[in-house]
Amino acid sequence: MRLNKFLASAVIAAGAAIAFSPAVAADITGAGATFPYPIYAKWAEEYKKASGTGLNYQSIGSGGGIKQIKAKTVDFGASDMPLKAEDLESEGLMQFPAIMGGVVPVVNLDGVAPGQLKLTGQVLGDIYMGKVTKWNAPEIATLNAGVKLPAEDITVVHRADGSGTSFLFTEYLSKVNPEFKSKVGAGTAVKWPTGVGGKGNEGVAANVQRIKNSIGYVEYAYAKRNKMSHTQLKNRDGQFVQPDDETFKSAAASADWAKTPGFAVVLTDQPGKTSWPITGASFILMHKAQADAAKSKEVLKFFDWAYKNGGAMATELEYVAMPAPVVKLVQDAWKAQLKDGSGKAVW
Repeated sequence: MRLNKFLASAVIAAGAAIAFSPAVAADITGAGATFPYPIYAKWAEEYKKASGTGLNYQSIGSGGGIKQIKAKTVDFGASDMPLKAEDLESEGLMQFPAIMGGVVPVVNLDGVAPGQLKLTGQVLGDIYMGKVTKWNAPEIATLNAGVKLPAEDITVVHRADGSGTSFLFTEYLSKVNPEFKSKVGAGTAVKWPTGVGGKGNEGVAANVQRIKNSIGYVEYAYAKRNKMSHTQLKNRDGQFVQPDDETFKSAAASADWAKTPGFAVVLTDQPGKTSWPITGASFILMHKAQADAAKSKEVLKFFDWAYKNGGAMATELEYVAMPAPVVKLVQDAWKAQLKDGSGKAVW
C-alpha cells in the first residue's frame, strides 16, 4: 500500500518530536516506542485538524518511554514490550494496546528483490549470533534455490537503544532458536554477540541502507517507507509468508486480550498458515492516579478518536487497528483504573 506524502516528511530522526503547532495548554506529550511513530505522526496531524489539540511525541525507544512515564515527565509513555502485571502495580501504572504491526528483517543485497529471500527463525537467530557469517552459507542457500547469493560476509545491524522492537525480535528468536534463547535471550536491550548498532527503527534502517550485504530488523512501515528489501519468514505452521497487514491480522486473531492481565499479549510465533511470526502490539502507559485530570482526559480523547477514526490510516501504513471488542475492553479499563485526585473516574 502506498505511504502518503506526509509520512515521507514525518519519519524523522529518533529523538525528534511530532510538534505540529506551538505548545498550548491543551497539547499532550508522550514518549517512547519508535515502532508506532509513523502512525502516531499521521494520527496527530489529523487530530490537530479535527480538535485543535496538538501532540508532541518523542520517538526515543520503548526503554526511554518507560523511564519518562515513571518519572512523570510526559502524559503517556509508549512501549512495544508490555509490562507485567506486577510491574504495573508497583509503579501505579495502567497499560493498553493502541495499534498492532509487524517487525521484519531487511537486507541490502544486490540483485535480491523485496520479499524474495527466505529465512527461518533458526537461521535468523544463527545469523544474529554470528554462527552463519556468509550470505551463500548452506543454511541460507538451501532455503533459496535459484536466488543468486553473494559470497560476502554478513553485516548484522541491531538496535543500540532500549527497544520494544528488539524485544519482539529477540522474544521471537528465543522461541524458535534454543541456542539464541540460552546465549542472548529476550529483552528490550540484550548483549549482541556481533554487529553494529543503530538508534531507533530509523537508525537501523539507515545503517542497512548504507552498508552493503547487511541485515537488520525494523517495523514494517519503515521498510516500506524506505523501499527496503524485506525477507519472507517461515511461520509456526511451516509456511513461508510475506509481511503485510493481512498476515499481521492473522497472527493477532487468536489473542486473548480479556484474560491477559494488563493486556500484556505477546503476538510472536502465533499459529495460523498465514500468520506473520514477528507481530506485536504497541502499548500506552499512564499513571492510574492522575494529578491533572484534564490533561489525562485529553490523552484518552486522542486515543478514543484514533480508535474510531484511525483505522484506514493504520491500514495505509501497514498497521492493524485494534478490533472493536478490544477497544471496548480498553475503555472499560480507563473507567475502572484512571482516577483524579478525589478518586473520581477520569473517563
